[in-house]
Amino acid sequence: MKKNLPILIIAAGLVLIGYGVWKVMDTSKKTEQTLEAAKLAIEHPQKADQDRFKPKFGEAAGILEIPKIHAELPIVEGTDADDLEKGVGHYKGSYYPNDNGQIVLSGHRDTVFRRTGELKRGDQLKILLPYGSFSYEIEKTKIVDKNDTSIITLQHDKEELILTTCYPFTYIGNAPKRYIIYGKRV
Repeated sequence: MKKNLPILIIAAGLVLIGYGVWKVMDTSKKTEQTLEAAKLAIEHPQKADQDRFKPKFGEAAGILEIPKIHAELPIVEGTDADDLEKGVGHYKGSYYPNDNGQIVLSGHRDTVFRRTGELKRGDQLKILLPYGSFSYEIEKTKIVDKNDTSIITLQHDKEELILTTCYPFTYIGNAPKRYIIYGKRV
């Protein structure tokens, strides 16, 4: 048994690495497919009227563009694990542009929001939807505890964009904090 232990450890390590590589490739493929669906929805809008724009959970709703980091990310309705594998999740109950409320978009720090730590105050964010294109400017960033739910207020007084992801970006496992980006409409 002692002779086989190193071989078993190496084999287990290779299996874990293989699973990790497969998972990253699978998520990347799902994100690309969702981005294509979002592009089609924007280029050929079926529901161009904002009042009738009600994407179903798991469905591509639009695109989040972040010019500074050359990102074009699909927005998916919902923030369940399956939804976040496809792209940036639109938080249930939050609003969309022109609804005069809090727009909350969430994504994984190790996939779609990998480079959001590079963003600074004044950088631009753009949301593309079947009923229009909307630009935002980053006002501030904030780091909070993972259990801090005060960020998502779902207020309906003024339009604001909030991006959320886990923090620290290089943390392995379930991160203890959340990185928040606040954007105002320009």
